[in-house]
Amino acid sequence: MDLRKLKTLIDLVSESGISELEITEGDGKVRIVKNPPPVLAPAPMQAAVAAPVAAPPAAAAPAATVAPAAAAEAAAALPAGHIVKSPMVGTFYRAPQPGAEPFTKVGATVKVGDTVCLIEAMKLLNEIEADKAGVIKAILVENGQPVEYGQPLFVIE
Repeated sequence: MDLRKLKTLIDLVSESGISELEITEGDGKVRIVKNPPPVLAPAPMQAAVAAPVAAPPAAAAPAATVAPAAAAEAAAALPAGHIVKSPMVGTFYRAPQPGAEPFTKVGATVKVGDTVCLIEAMKLLNEIEADKAGVIKAILVENGQPVEYGQPLFVIE
């Protein structure tokens, strides 16, 4: 394949919204993959922690006691049971498409491996499966809401 043609293809992939391109021409085959920008989800948490540390010691002590209290309140707000957490950052969807029946609802019985929701990440829909059998006790995320890695999605009892 001509080097100029290859450079043009690389430029097109880098400027477009596609992440991968594969072309077969005669006996030659070229595959161009654009690496996604790294997800920096932990960085905001580190920045939030760094701010109180830089404050005078008197201000740092109350901030340190408030953070564990807020975390304890959040944990106490979750119903008891097995928590299904998000394995990735993305957008949460309860149904396979708009207007369709949701995969599950509160009170429904699920088995291990049953699809409970979709998470869209980088234009890909990822099926999230129940990792424990039981009854859905609570759905903790609204349809279309962004979710973070490790965020609780469902409670299974």
